[in-house]
Amino acid sequence: MKGPPRYVTASVLCSFGGFLFGMDTGIIGPVTVMDEFVSQFGSQTATVHGLLVSSILIPAAISSLFAGYLADKLGRPKSISIGALIFGLGTALEAAAVHISMFVVGRCIEGIGEGLFLGTLVVYICEISPTRVRGVLTSGPQLLVTLGLVVGFFTCYGTASIGSSFSWRAPFLILACLAFSFSISCLIWLLPSPRWLATHGRRSEAPGAWDHLGVIHAEREDIEVEQDERNRKLRDPQAPSALSGDRTVVPKRLLRSELLDLFSHDVRSRTAIAVFLMAMLQLSGIDGVLYYAPLLFEQAGLTSAESSFLASGVSAIVIFSATIPALLFADKWSRRHSIIYGGIGTSIIMLLIGSLYAGNAVHSSSGAGRWIVILCIYIYAVIFSLTWAVSIKIYAAEIQPQRTRASATNLAHGANWVTNFFVALITPILLSKSSCGIYFLFSGSTLVAVMVCMVFMPETKGRSLDEIETAFKLESSELDRAL
Repeated sequence: MKGPPRYVTASVLCSFGGFLFGMDTGIIGPVTVMDEFVSQFGSQTATVHGLLVSSILIPAAISSLFAGYLADKLGRPKSISIGALIFGLGTALEAAAVHISMFVVGRCIEGIGEGLFLGTLVVYICEISPTRVRGVLTSGPQLLVTLGLVVGFFTCYGTASIGSSFSWRAPFLILACLAFSFSISCLIWLLPSPRWLATHGRRSEAPGAWDHLGVIHAEREDIEVEQDERNRKLRDPQAPSALSGDRTVVPKRLLRSELLDLFSHDVRSRTAIAVFLMAMLQLSGIDGVLYYAPLLFEQAGLTSAESSFLASGVSAIVIFSATIPALLFADKWSRRHSIIYGGIGTSIIMLLIGSLYAGNAVHSSSGAGRWIVILCIYIYAVIFSLTWAVSIKIYAAEIQPQRTRASATNLAHGANWVTNFFVALITPILLSKSSCGIYFLFSGSTLVAVMVCMVFMPETKGRSLDEIETAFKLESSELDRAL
């Protein structure tokens, strides 16, 4: 029986990088409250706890700034492979940690690798996928993120009862082995993107790459190279042509996708909206929920560690289950409506939770308030997974032109890491000082994002990458003036 086209299998393999990220997110919260971890490294203050969890994020933000250059220079698969290798080394160091500083160093190294490969995953899948299935396939990493969350939470749930440091080391050992396997697999089985080949003076190799991927001629989008060349000529009429043959004279600046080019007149509005949306993705509160799910459920009244761990695992299952229909309908649902309506829904839920705490309606021992909060956390996870989790990451990558897609997408992921650091750091601090403040912050931030999207966000569903290019030229002038 004939199998799926290779662009599907390549996308599935590539998406496994999301699993690594999700599993780490699912592990770190439960691990840092395990008895064996606390007995070895001591009890941490809320600030230190936040720094311990978030120490992965700033290195990820910094490395993501260079990920676009690396992906343009070496190609998407090699860049992903290198990032996964570094990620695995950092995870192995965490598993072997004998001092808290060694553990933090491991998380920083892990973050460097994560920043290098995570944004590039979406870029690669976006470039090899036909328009009709681009949303579904580009959603793959997010689905695998949620599966990783489930595996991470329940791995910790299973090892928590082990009466030694292996209870918290085992999850990191498993994650390190998976990261090394993923790195090798990408290096062996992933081909360079045909679009990357075309923009690097290897246009004669691009048709063969499309053939190998199984993309039919009618679905191949390779005319964006000529459009980028025309745009470049308009900016610099004296520049040498990049289209004068198969192994053409490609100017150095085209190979590098320099950061300054991200803010040139024809792309700066797209760079700005991608960075803004990816930053607001975290300020909506999702990783505050994921990293600190045990703390949130304890605050709501599940006082035993086993109950809060189990509730955290159930939340991961809810997120994974909700992501499946989001993936299946990614190319049928409006990107714009998904982000706007999803943002309104999550903002209302966070406002409700904050109001219940502010009104002192949540009691740990009895009353309906705590069960409403727990239910609201699950509803929030469902709405977020159906909308923002998928739509924003697809949108941030697909609106970029070829020459800046890798750099712009990774810059947007850098903004995501920075705000993720902020959320991971302040969540336990605010929870220790105010039971409601963090929820009001998430609600207000999400509402701001919704209002910006209503004004500045063109629809991209069902459009080819070249049609999106045209749409932004027609519709982004207002954002340019605002900038």
